[in-house]
Amino acid sequence: MDVNRERLAANFIELCEIDSPSRREGRISRRLQELFRDMGATEIIEDDSSAQTGSECGNLIIRFDGTLPLTPIFFSCHMDTVQPAEGVRVKRSGDLFTSAGDTILGSDDKSGIAACIEALRLMRENGTAHRPVELVITTCEEIGLIGAKALDPALVRAKEGYALDSSGFARVVTHAPALNRVYITINGVAAHAGLHPEWGVNAMILAGQALAKVRSGRIDEETTVNFGTISGGTACNIVPERVMIEAEVRSHSLDKLERVTEEIREIFNAAIAAWSDPTGSAKGVPSVNIEVRQDFSVMGLSPDNPVLRRVEAAARSIGMELSYEKAGGGSDANIFNGHGLATAIIATGMTNVHSTSEQVELQDMVDLTRLLIALLTEPSC
Repeated sequence: MDVNRERLAANFIELCEIDSPSRREGRISRRLQELFRDMGATEIIEDDSSAQTGSECGNLIIRFDGTLPLTPIFFSCHMDTVQPAEGVRVKRSGDLFTSAGDTILGSDDKSGIAACIEALRLMRENGTAHRPVELVITTCEEIGLIGAKALDPALVRAKEGYALDSSGFARVVTHAPALNRVYITINGVAAHAGLHPEWGVNAMILAGQALAKVRSGRIDEETTVNFGTISGGTACNIVPERVMIEAEVRSHSLDKLERVTEEIREIFNAAIAAWSDPTGSAKGVPSVNIEVRQDFSVMGLSPDNPVLRRVEAAARSIGMELSYEKAGGGSDANIFNGHGLATAIIATGMTNVHSTSEQVELQDMVDLTRLLIALLTEPSC
């Protein structure tokens, strides 16, 4: 079966030019439902996750019954994009796709969706027998995986699958870290900076003293820390009463994740405890509030996991050589694995994602389509 390159290209362009920033996925959801209905989908489900996510629509679960007695699998993509995504116009130069330069392209993650559509169309046209397959197309992935978090995993019948959502090509991501978000609020005491500064407690100075002691950046080969935002103060003539800091801790080890998170907590608590009032004039004492939320847990697949054995056999059947890697970021696959749905991440060819220089090559999407067909049709897989 030869992939219809121009049809794949045209469909990819169409999807990219349907604006779908997070929480505004309504138009692309309707178009996808129309496409899959025309392709003979057995069942199309839109869940009720929009009540939790605030999106215009829910996640989509699209089922295609199989004619081969093989293990059902699912392919996962997300339909939302990062900004800037208003008025996307795709520029094609030969087989290279970019945006016009003032928006993202949207290959993250519409390259994956386009490959799924072409694979299923091609098999239908050729009457090709295939295993049962579900497409799980989520909303709001780019703003904290909240579409996947709101998805009821019981809606997904297959227990093994592949998230088509990573940069580069011929890459399979087998491990991804857990992430803790750390929200720190330091409360001081406001005072006039010129008239009575000794009445105040400077929350910004306390924040600086703590920040000077914490570890940041790469902690070890499995763990990273980043202090990403800081805000506080109201004017130069007022002793800052409050400072808010947001940080993240990522690690492939849950033990390290918790130890490094606790280290941050201890350093900020110690900075507050060490405060002293040399003049005895302060109109109060400082305090700190620290809130930790786990965004997602670790993802890790052993080499003998059926999901990895299957994709290796599929790649081998079409002459493709895969690399297997650890990732530093999270994706819907973290959520699915946390629900007991074994999920590997397959790269789609997209590069320079989350920028106006984002691009993808048609040949990479063609080869991804071939890999998906092999996953669905090869008995050895």
